[in-house]
Amino acid sequence: MPVYISTRNKDIHVRAHEAVIRGLSQDGGLFVPESIDTVPDPSVLVSDDYRTIAEAVISVFFDDLSRDDIHACVYGAYDAKFDTPEIVPMRRMSDGWLMDLWHGPTSAFKDLALTILPRFMSCAYDLDDCSDTISILTATSGDTGKAALSGFADVPHTAVTVFYPEDGVSEVQKLQMQTAAGNNVCVIAVKGNFDDCQRMVKEAAVSETVRSAAKGVRVSSANSINIGRLVPQIVYYFSSYAKLVRQNAVKAGEPVNFVVPTGNFGDILAGYYARRIGLPVKHLICASNRNNVLSDFLATGTYDIRRPFYTTMSPSMDILVSSNLERLLFEESGHDDALIRDLMRSLSEQGSFTIPENMKNSISSLFKGYWCSEEDCAEEIRSLYEREHLLIDPHTAIALNGMHQHIRSTGDNTPCIVLSTASAFKFPQDVYRCLTGESCSDGFEAMQKLSSLTGEPVPPGLAQLKELPVRFTESISREHGISRIRQRMEEIANG
Repeated sequence: MPVYISTRNKDIHVRAHEAVIRGLSQDGGLFVPESIDTVPDPSVLVSDDYRTIAEAVISVFFDDLSRDDIHACVYGAYDAKFDTPEIVPMRRMSDGWLMDLWHGPTSAFKDLALTILPRFMSCAYDLDDCSDTISILTATSGDTGKAALSGFADVPHTAVTVFYPEDGVSEVQKLQMQTAAGNNVCVIAVKGNFDDCQRMVKEAAVSETVRSAAKGVRVSSANSINIGRLVPQIVYYFSSYAKLVRQNAVKAGEPVNFVVPTGNFGDILAGYYARRIGLPVKHLICASNRNNVLSDFLATGTYDIRRPFYTTMSPSMDILVSSNLERLLFEESGHDDALIRDLMRSLSEQGSFTIPENMKNSISSLFKGYWCSEEDCAEEIRSLYEREHLLIDPHTAIALNGMHQHIRSTGDNTPCIVLSTASAFKFPQDVYRCLTGESCSDGFEAMQKLSSLTGEPVPPGLAQLKELPVRFTESISREHGISRIRQRMEEIANG
């Protein structure tokens, strides 16, 4: 049975369901499996059913949940909420494939994890014989917020609070959060960037001030710092590979590359764990925007956040502190928790750290990093549509550019799967401008113009936003984050 340990103290041991409830270890570390001794049945590599693959993969990591519980979680999450029975369809490009992760209720890849995480929480709640309310604190750079609000809305014994950078998300993303339904949800804008929001949430998880206010309330998270968020993302790596095998694009066992647009390193880390449990992966290509702290790290072994922060048209990647990198460092160091404590302390106090050369070499043999300018991102959107009539959002365009850079610089002809993480209609003004050169100040008008231009329908969940009432307009300074979270805990504790 997998035991989970903290990246900063491997003597802390919890079971899988406890790791899901806690979200973050009390020492500030992230939970990882102590060992991974089993792999899914090889038949998942050729399965044509997303749910079957999901059950097999999730069982590897969460085997303290019964088979019946996992089955119920999977089938309850991946149902008619998704607009295609495939759940994650693929689109063929001339030089690779797009793995479309945005067919869920909020039109972003976060739905694949955040439709099932509340179900994991409910199972864990029962296993732990819990009577507390679970307070889900969530920082978002755009997509996690709405997906968490949608997934946890009115789920018993939970309350969800989302913090987002006031000027760091798209107009559509902001409206998705401000109009969220549910009696147990709260949305708060922060005068800062995503890193400020994430810092607040992580500090709250270990804060005595917050804990003292949270009588009868347990603090958890829906960010990818929660292993319950990360594990479901492993599934679509297997499902996309299975599709290529069934299409005879690769033979079972032949390696592929995955290209991942990432800021917090969670989505690409899911690919790392997929490889650990048997998926044939040659390279994981890490694609960054102008906030290129990850590509610099992969090239040099030094992680340095002492740099300008840019607001881009790929806001979900406007991040400098990539939390899930800590998990990779822990794994690649052979679970050296003392080293991880030193590295994280250096990052907190000095703003940088440098890993040992042997770790750098090991990591760079699997991970390849590239970054993309705003101009090149726009060109990828325009040229793909003109060449192949395929519409993509800015985050996917960053990944596509990373794939092209990788092929040009290495000559690697391994089949490439690009993770397409959001619908283009979540960023209609930017995408419309990239395609036409014309500006449109109104997001809903841009949606309609983009739909008319391309013949692609606006996802219903986005089209109806204009008619929904705005419920949440609160804004706080980043300095007031912990005090506001304490107040929120008191509100939840008092019902």
